[in-house]
Amino acid sequence: MTDTFNQYRALTFDCYGTLIDWESGIWDALQPLLMHNRFDIQRSEGLEAFALIETAQERETPEMLYPQLLTQVHSKLAIHFKIQSNPQLDDAFGQSVPHWPAFADTADALRILKQHFKLVILSNVNQKGFAASNKKLGVEFDAVYTAEDIGSYKPEPKNFEYLISQIKHDLGIAAEEILHTAQSLHHDHVPAKNAGLDRCWVDRQNLAHSENWGATAKVPQRPDTNFRFTSLMAMAEQISALNQ
Repeated sequence: MTDTFNQYRALTFDCYGTLIDWESGIWDALQPLLMHNRFDIQRSEGLEAFALIETAQERETPEMLYPQLLTQVHSKLAIHFKIQSNPQLDDAFGQSVPHWPAFADTADALRILKQHFKLVILSNVNQKGFAASNKKLGVEFDAVYTAEDIGSYKPEPKNFEYLISQIKHDLGIAAEEILHTAQSLHHDHVPAKNAGLDRCWVDRQNLAHSENWGATAKVPQRPDTNFRFTSLMAMAEQISALNQ
């Protein structure tokens, strides 16, 4: 590798939005509610409402496990759109994470990256939810840290403080040897920058050239990043080429 990547020993990943296509998963999981009410909205409208409500719920109940949090979000989405939900629909949405698909390039890209780095997850879901998603990801991660372990949700600074401390303890890797790799500016890049981490933006929404925020809350000012790719495979291929 060139000096642009050889300083890093670990890639720390956000999972949902970066490795798992959470927007498709969320939108698919909303369909029973919309069909139950014969209610028609655009995907962009549904995802934007989810972003607002999920962000507020994570701040309000940081100790709540993600399936229960999603259950609350679903109920509040129904109220937001002035339609009717029920406990069964709310719970089904809350349990939907294992059904959310991986991006098509994820597994192959991770297998390439695994040849060069330790791979670590920092996720807002719980351990059980990530374990189900991990079956789609094609690699064994060297460490997995979730909101369940930490007791708060990104973008809380505590989550990145925990990451830096634990990866040093568990893998002997210092903060300056970490490249945090994520899609979300709100959940990841703003707090990771504040924590002093180098960052790689997997800009799957092409936000550098659009306003397609999707299911992610907007940030008032976009932080700079050390690297930007529009897919994980593009990142993996560049690193692989540099290592030849």
